[in-house]
Amino acid sequence: MEDIRSVLSQFHSKKRQGNEVEKSGIGPSTVASSSEIPDVFFDEILQKFKLNRSEISLLMYLYRQVWCRPNLYKSHGIGPLNSYTELCSILGITHEELGQYLRNLEKFGFIETVRAGQYFVRKFFTETLDKQYGQNYDEFF
Repeated sequence: MEDIRSVLSQFHSKKRQGNEVEKSGIGPSTVASSSEIPDVFFDEILQKFKLNRSEISLLMYLYRQVWCRPNLYKSHGIGPLNSYTELCSILGITHEELGQYLRNLEKFGFIETVRAGQYFVRKFFTETLDKQYGQNYDEFF
């Protein structure tokens, strides 16, 4: 039979050593988060509409703000865009490009400007698809 000390010596202490660095809460999380995007986006929208990478990124950003995150106006399809500068930094674009991409998304009918910094974003991206899938919005305007 083995000595108890030899068995215990194989296991390391769970106590923190003095020279270990404590992990901070800043930076990427070890647990990935996810957002629910309707399959119709991948099956129809990307096929029918010729969106560039930045327009797709902007649409997904606005969609997540309205439909995938806590939002007081989710039933209306309306969400805030708090900082144009921060968004430009995240997407790696200029303010002029952001304005152009917002206008393009409005032209396709994916979003509508309620007022500066607040956007109506369709649940199923187009009015036709909203009707097809029975998506109604509370009257907000």
